[in-house]
Amino acid sequence: MKELDIKLNEYFGGKVVRKDLTNAVKGNAIVPTYVLEYLLGQYCATDDEVTIVLGVETVKNIISQHFVHRDEAQIVKSTVREKGSHRIIDKVSVRLNDQKDQYEASFANLGLKGIPIGDNVIKEHQKLLSGGVWCILTLGYFSSDEKGMVPWLIESIKPIQVSNIDINEYKEARKQFSKEEWIDVLMQTIGLNPEEFTFRSKLLQLTRLVPFVENNYNLIELGPKGTGKSHIFSEMSPHGILISGGEVSKAKLFVNNSSGEIGLVGYWDVVAYDEFAGKTKRTDRGLVDIMKNYMANKSFSRGTEVYGASASMVFVGNTDRSVPYMLKHSDLFDALPKDYYDTAFLDRMHGYLPGWEVQKLRNEMFTSDYGFIVDYLAEVLKELRKEDRTHDYSHYFELSDSITTRDKTAIAKTYAGLSKVIYPHGEINQENARELLDFAVESRKRVKEQLYKMDETFEEVDFSYSCKDSGEIITIETLEVLEFGEPIKKLYVNQENDRSVMSIASLKETKIELQEGQKIVRDNQSGISYDVLFGAYLLGASDIKIVDPYVRLPYQLRNFMELAKLISEKKDPDSEVKLHLVTSNVEDYVAEAKDAFEQMTYSLESLGIIFTYEFDDFIHDRSIVMDNGWKVILGRGLDIWQKTGGWYDINEYIQEKRLCKACEVTFVKH
Repeated sequence: MKELDIKLNEYFGGKVVRKDLTNAVKGNAIVPTYVLEYLLGQYCATDDEVTIVLGVETVKNIISQHFVHRDEAQIVKSTVREKGSHRIIDKVSVRLNDQKDQYEASFANLGLKGIPIGDNVIKEHQKLLSGGVWCILTLGYFSSDEKGMVPWLIESIKPIQVSNIDINEYKEARKQFSKEEWIDVLMQTIGLNPEEFTFRSKLLQLTRLVPFVENNYNLIELGPKGTGKSHIFSEMSPHGILISGGEVSKAKLFVNNSSGEIGLVGYWDVVAYDEFAGKTKRTDRGLVDIMKNYMANKSFSRGTEVYGASASMVFVGNTDRSVPYMLKHSDLFDALPKDYYDTAFLDRMHGYLPGWEVQKLRNEMFTSDYGFIVDYLAEVLKELRKEDRTHDYSHYFELSDSITTRDKTAIAKTYAGLSKVIYPHGEINQENARELLDFAVESRKRVKEQLYKMDETFEEVDFSYSCKDSGEIITIETLEVLEFGEPIKKLYVNQENDRSVMSIASLKETKIELQEGQKIVRDNQSGISYDVLFGAYLLGASDIKIVDPYVRLPYQLRNFMELAKLISEKKDPDSEVKLHLVTSNVEDYVAEAKDAFEQMTYSLESLGIIFTYEFDDFIHDRSIVMDNGWKVILGRGLDIWQKTGGWYDINEYIQEKRLCKACEVTFVKH
């Protein structure tokens, strides 16, 4: 084991589990991680290999014998009937049948509905009334001749969640770990390999835990697909619920006026909305108004009653455009449905996580090391919700007077949440506090800067703060504005007074006279690159079609990505380019090629290149066709170079150093 794993087992024995075991026992069971790790925690919370092996087999048997698969529901029912009773694992929800004056349970996978359940169970586990809870229960069967009698009986039921955590023990043990070690423990707990992430990337991941540890925290994350935006909210805690953004209603979320039943915000610590973005999605304007009031005041009203709740709100969705495009032509909320594209609603967001900075999850980014049983961590975070640390930053720093009260509250809540996640014991020095405050200020500034663009009535705010000991003023800027939001500048030397001055320079390409014609490349010729051959012909193109039958092997895929890189360099930084590839393939390579192309799609999106592809087995010529009026006919396609010496050969990285194959490139207007 790694040193950190040994240390974690030493101070948190019985509360940690090896993270690769979750996949080992899951099989084809569609069940949240916290359910599996609850079971693993009963049998595998140890570093003893023999105990782990035996425990994994035990958990596998429990899953196979007691977990209800939808397609095996009738078999399970038959088993219960034949045996008289049987223990099962299923998701249970309960509703009050007011006509019969009794509570009735429904089973998500087993398919049973209207099963009577005792009032005492509901008093102890009220969350059963909203959204459904995974439970271990003993289901009985008793047939009767009495008319209308339901034969199914719930003999015992226990929601799956760890109980009796000692928060003081947790805080004391935290003192034995450095900041870096603890952050890595948390990364491993959520299933990620910390070695694959920078400090900022780790903060982005851990900020997703803030809604679980901070009451009434409103977070939005928009970004590309495949970055795990919704995973934590569906898998990591029995106190959070993930719902589709299209399934939200006033009754489901807040209170049902006809029945008086309280909605999701009354029972869950975190309500997360998946697939929240999408301009064409229909929304209920009345729901948006209720949400605005709740997110600002922690209360909501339906009818004559006013209710209070502490549920945090999380909104996750996919962006439609690249970041440079949004900053130039619209704003970072551009992808939201019309009714949520409302400055008053968006002003309630305490933080905006830049999803475009989060890497698409790859196999090597997952961990097989130890982390907390996620249900244990979930209970710890729930306990920490009771603490208020929103003023802790003020021991070291003072926010600018121009920052509004709402902005200060947002910054303070993000800071407090991260502080409770990373420093639960409360011991944090000024340097570490500054790291969290910088991130908190940036998260709120990202929201406010977009509101300026959307509504001119919002005043510009100076997002700076001062250090109380030194008086130093620190101004925070969002990373995307530093990268894409400022004019391109170039340094010139003023020789008259021998000092450097900054001036804005136009970096447009020097105008080149493009002509129809042909370029001949000879065998073993070097000094040739795509830029040398046809780079100038790419200028001004916004729709590019590549036709090449051979883009499937690793070096051919490398060539294509190098062309995509050149296109990104030739295009206007603030515009988008459509890039479409037509290629052919064979059965042996098609799966790998599709996987590569899907990864390219996500990667190129950040450069403002919208990549699509298709397979065609009847390609006759190889070409680049552009909407700027030019067509480049490629004699050999993109494969113009001889094989390099591999990863450690400099020719692999510099096109001009590679030796060429003989080919012809022809330029025609179309």
